[in-house]
Amino acid sequence: MAEFTAAVYQNEFLPDGGTDVNAIVTVTCTGAGVAGQSGSGAAGEIIIVDTSGSMGHDTMEAAKDAAQAAVAEILDGTRFAVIAGTEKAALVYPQVRSGPALAVMDDTTRAEALDAISRFRASGGTAIGSWLDLAGSVFASVPEVTQRHAILLTDGENGERQEVLDAAIQRATGYFQCDCRGAGTDWKVEELRRVATALLGTVGIIPRPDEMRDEFKAMMQAAMSRGVADAQLRVWTPQGSQVLFVRQVAPTVEDLTARRVEVNPLTGAYPTGAWADESRDYHVAVRLPAKAVGQEQLAARVQLAVGDDVVAQGLVKATWSNDSELTAKIDKQVAHYTGQAELAAMIQEGLAAKSAGDDATATTKLGRAVQLAAATGNEEATTRLRKVVDVDDEKEGTVRLKKAVDKADEMALDTASTKTTRIKK
Repeated sequence: MAEFTAAVYQNEFLPDGGTDVNAIVTVTCTGAGVAGQSGSGAAGEIIIVDTSGSMGHDTMEAAKDAAQAAVAEILDGTRFAVIAGTEKAALVYPQVRSGPALAVMDDTTRAEALDAISRFRASGGTAIGSWLDLAGSVFASVPEVTQRHAILLTDGENGERQEVLDAAIQRATGYFQCDCRGAGTDWKVEELRRVATALLGTVGIIPRPDEMRDEFKAMMQAAMSRGVADAQLRVWTPQGSQVLFVRQVAPTVEDLTARRVEVNPLTGAYPTGAWADESRDYHVAVRLPAKAVGQEQLAARVQLAVGDDVVAQGLVKATWSNDSELTAKIDKQVAHYTGQAELAAMIQEGLAAKSAGDDATATTKLGRAVQLAAATGNEEATTRLRKVVDVDDEKEGTVRLKKAVDKADEMALDTASTKTTRIKK
């Protein structure tokens, strides 16, 4: 039985006239079990592989091997399917025309799926929206599957109009989760990031074919470890207040503010997707009407809900004070994650400026990113940034754009921009 706990980190003291309360809420899950065995519905997995002509021989062979490795990690009893994607989507396993389009994993169906994957051939174009739509239809064919997850691989730009892909993403949002990976360097990070962000998944680059198998294996192992099918972060705030934002800030930065669904006039729910044994940190910011010095107020009640059951709760408080020593302190957790969120934005904005030929803006933004990565102890970001810029002064954020940058290194920096590090104890 999964157990959740919540811990709140904040400076609750506000100066006279102060209104904004910031808190980091750490939610931890233990005893999650494995996918499909929590009693809340069956688990379903779909592997979506780009089989367009741009894949080429080496990438296609690596993709087949990787997809087969992922199939091998799916637990017996799990519903699953395999989709091949070109300018249209094809259900290659199980091959059905009507009825349930998800097979039940066992020794026989695993062998059949491996054989179907071995027959992939590279030809045609790329239409990611159609792939997502078919995945949604496949999941819908088996109503008892409530934990829905997909892995999507592509090596090129989407050939559909943007509004077509956007509409497909919208149809999939809230229905299934999807981890996205790009093979090589001829795909667009922002395109796959839009899919992954909306579908509560991850995005990453697989620069070389020989890295694909391990990446697919790890993604499927992670999916199988998520024994809690779905959960919501619920935020209650008092009448007259305003929720400024709700962000997941660890292990990655994901802004959930616009994903709010009203539970009641004072409470909003934000999606978190499936859970394994893990901890996630959320930054909640609330604006309150100012009160007199000495008064106290509950600023927010942050809960983790699985279905209709509240399984963990943290309280965010506000106390007005005229003691400057109390009100001037910034909580270490809040300061750390504020810097991490800005770091993600600076990397993405800096790389966008560089791509647009605006070297001055790119230098400024990436310089600030170097400064923030050093200040927050994000060594992975620092290492990736140094492959794109020459650093003259890390603390001051003084950098120069490298004249020659491996495109894969630049894309790896972009895809990893939202990864955060926890504050060092």
